[in-house]
Amino acid sequence: MLALPESTRTDDLDSFAELNPDCVLDALHSAGFQCDGRLLALNSYENRVYQLGMEEGASLVAKFYRPRRWTDAAILEEHAFVSALSVAEIPVVPALVDAAGQSLHHYQGYRFSVFSRQGGRAPELDRADTLEWLGRFIGRIHALGALSPYQHRPTLDIENFGRQPVKFLLEHDFIPLDIRPAYQSITRLLLDAVAACFDKAGAYAAIRLHGDCHMGNVLWTDSGAHPGPHFVDFDDSRMGPAIQDLWMLLSGSRAEMTAQLCDILAGYEDFLDFDPRQLHLIEALRSLRLLHYSAWLAQRWDDPAFKLAFPWFNTQRYWQDRILELREQLAIMDEPPLVV
Repeated sequence: MLALPESTRTDDLDSFAELNPDCVLDALHSAGFQCDGRLLALNSYENRVYQLGMEEGASLVAKFYRPRRWTDAAILEEHAFVSALSVAEIPVVPALVDAAGQSLHHYQGYRFSVFSRQGGRAPELDRADTLEWLGRFIGRIHALGALSPYQHRPTLDIENFGRQPVKFLLEHDFIPLDIRPAYQSITRLLLDAVAACFDKAGAYAAIRLHGDCHMGNVLWTDSGAHPGPHFVDFDDSRMGPAIQDLWMLLSGSRAEMTAQLCDILAGYEDFLDFDPRQLHLIEALRSLRLLHYSAWLAQRWDDPAFKLAFPWFNTQRYWQDRILELREQLAIMDEPPLVV
């Protein structure tokens, strides 16, 4: 969800127009995957994702990338990172390679990758042992991610996730005229507060991250060869502060979030030290995510799938609620950070 596209909204509308079931099956066959004709569209909006039955073996999952969002080099860089994690026996789902060792395939202008199907359920985040288990694996992901930087993927920062999204919404007239001044005022104050939080955090080491580590991207299994958490969908992987992969696992009151973070860090710090100054970034990163999410929807608003999935977007009520939400977030950033 997190990355804003590099393409225009008109291009995005056209990008999946010809991606019908026959095209999907033909694309898989062109890469050497022999499908049996079974095809199920999975819940995904940024890309198009399908589960496909195979003539032999278990079903596979194919991801067709939204054109022009990532370069080939950026996609392959993510594949290499996830593959390295898998080799290190961290429970992730790497892209499968063909006989020529390729993980990114091309067919009639589309780019796609194929993955093993990973089942599972959402983790029980109210359990201390579950949070510690998650923390251990995130710590291992970050320890490997800190070894070298991405060269072709962006960094999570105020410019990419704050200023540019706000600029896009204003320049493309998504904000209703009667509340435009209020939106401009609150976003200006919010971005100033975000910058102040980053100043308090000080310099930090940007590392390769999962980038979108929420409960939907962590699947838990109770049996099999590798019970426990499995981390999926590194599509939004990028450089950034370690806390980005931790804060989305927190919820509830301040006391509850403090306890949850302590449990996560109990496992995390078995593999990597955590800089407590990054606690200043939790609400700043939440603020940037709120700004970015609205712009992400706007960037995709000409895609028919988005109008069906998000009918409440771009209404007067939606933008009024966003202004109230940003005001509340501004007040929260005035509060002291969590202490662990």
